[in-house]
Amino acid sequence: MSMVAIIDYGAGNVQSVKFAFNRLGVEPILSHNIEEIRKADHVIFPGVGHAQTAMDELKKYGLEKLIPELKQPVLGICLGMQLLCDFSEEGKVPCLGIIPGNVKKLPPKVEFKIPHMTWNTIQNIKGKLFEEVQENDFMYFVHSYYVPKNEHTSAVCDYVLPFSAAIEKNNFYACQFHPEKSGKTGEHILKNFLELR
Repeated sequence: MSMVAIIDYGAGNVQSVKFAFNRLGVEPILSHNIEEIRKADHVIFPGVGHAQTAMDELKKYGLEKLIPELKQPVLGICLGMQLLCDFSEEGKVPCLGIIPGNVKKLPPKVEFKIPHMTWNTIQNIKGKLFEEVQENDFMYFVHSYYVPKNEHTSAVCDYVLPFSAAIEKNNFYACQFHPEKSGKTGEHILKNFLELR
């Protein structure tokens, strides 16, 4: 059984992520301890809230240095995905610099509500997280900022504009949507993540 660590740094609904893994028969640990996280087979980097506050919390525990050095599969979720990038317009804060590019605010558009808080489809899916996932499957999104499409984009969502619904670079994987709240398809994505080595 693989050991799964959920990074617990006060920025994220870690309980719903934990319950999602429980449904897959896995009992993850919640931790901000550097050694525990380093020893895990898989690491989940969740996040809900403000980018600047989240970066401040990571720095309290030295996690901003640890996360870029991790060699096992790492899954960023929502704000966790955005923090993998170079910089966020939210709070104008430098982030972890693992994925090149800057996180931007969704521009206002009359017919679109911000935050983007709804089920939406994903397209142009590729990579290991999406094995046996279908084009145009629905995922659950809650966000006001987005990662622009780039060479590491592994799924796209179109809301106001097309943006990265998921990214993949080396051992780092991330979703802007919440797989733990995205029904059977989200559960399948988490299962695919657990099978990564």
